[in-house]
Amino acid sequence: MYPFNAKVNLRSRRRLLGSLATAAGVSTAALLGMNAAGASAAPGEPEVSEEIFALARLRNYKNLRSSSWDRTGGNADWVAIEPGQATTVLDAKGAGVVTHIWFTINSPDPVHLKNLVLRAWWDGEPTPSVEVPVGDFFGLGLGEYFIYQSALLAVAPMKALNAYFQMPFATAARLTLANEGTVRTKNLYFAVDYVALASLPQGLGRFHAQYRQAAPCKAVRSDGKNLSGRDNYVFLEATGKGHFVGVTQAVVQNENGWFGEGDDMIFVDGDAMPTINGTGTEDYYNGAWDFGGEPFANLHQGAPYIANPERIGGRYCLYRWHIESPIAFEGSIRVTIEHGTANDRSDDFYSTAYWYQTEPHAPFPALPTPAERVPGVFAVGVEEGQPQT
Repeated sequence: MYPFNAKVNLRSRRRLLGSLATAAGVSTAALLGMNAAGASAAPGEPEVSEEIFALARLRNYKNLRSSSWDRTGGNADWVAIEPGQATTVLDAKGAGVVTHIWFTINSPDPVHLKNLVLRAWWDGEPTPSVEVPVGDFFGLGLGEYFIYQSALLAVAPMKALNAYFQMPFATAARLTLANEGTVRTKNLYFAVDYVALASLPQGLGRFHAQYRQAAPCKAVRSDGKNLSGRDNYVFLEATGKGHFVGVTQAVVQNENGWFGEGDDMIFVDGDAMPTINGTGTEDYYNGAWDFGGEPFANLHQGAPYIANPERIGGRYCLYRWHIESPIAFEGSIRVTIEHGTANDRSDDFYSTAYWYQTEPHAPFPALPTPAERVPGVFAVGVEEGQPQT
């Protein structure tokens, strides 16, 4: 029999239970019957949740901010962006995490939310991991301002754009805003909050955001059945290891009636049939029954903007966050949704997908031209793709 050593045996027990806890998502302290301070709970004493200490836990990072503050000490706390030019809103070296982005913009360009493009590069990568018109990035996919609040994006009075995605980087981070329009942006006010770290822990994906559109979607004739998702609108196609965290979508109706009988279909790691299959567009956005034609905005899902619903020219802005269980993929993911039943409608879709993954990422589709990004109503079923007069 081996001699008993309490310290050695406790360490061995911790190692064993720690490995089991990691697999099960349970804390080692909980498995050992210990409270958050590391002491064993007395018999009959209730366990104290770690959440109760979350805000009190001492931090070991340095808070920093890149902003448009007036370097002279005055009140000219903005930068201008000339047509065809870009301004850098963050250029950080070393390891860290972007935790918050705030913009407010004063521009005489009526479609500046579509003409200004946000891009982000992590760790010196050659192509951006974020490439999205600024309005679409913040959920304003129709190029117009409205106020709403969600867990990851919010637009506050007045024209205050906020994003709360965590965006880690190991060696460098660069964010820019480019003016791809023809009108000077008079005032861009910005603040990018981030924390500096000695190094990043292992197992962190890099944040990505990608814009796509189909204006209009191409309707197809069918028997009303769609199992393969062949002609679906594609929110995202990505390769690598990562997880999909959500999407914002804007819709302009080119036809009367309810546009949202399309099902979401998500294909993971090469599955030929949908790994995840939904029951309707409003269901994917966690509403029901055409949203009742009423806007709403919750932490995880919303349709914060609805105008002239179910008629030609009807307009919607929608979002869904999968933060309760991000949709994981080991090698690839394809996130799609039907446009109408079995893709029988030709409405305009504009979307931004948000996800984390290992690098390198697959090439992004080419960004549509500024003119193509401006929403409009199109004549469909006669000469498809021609503007409605």
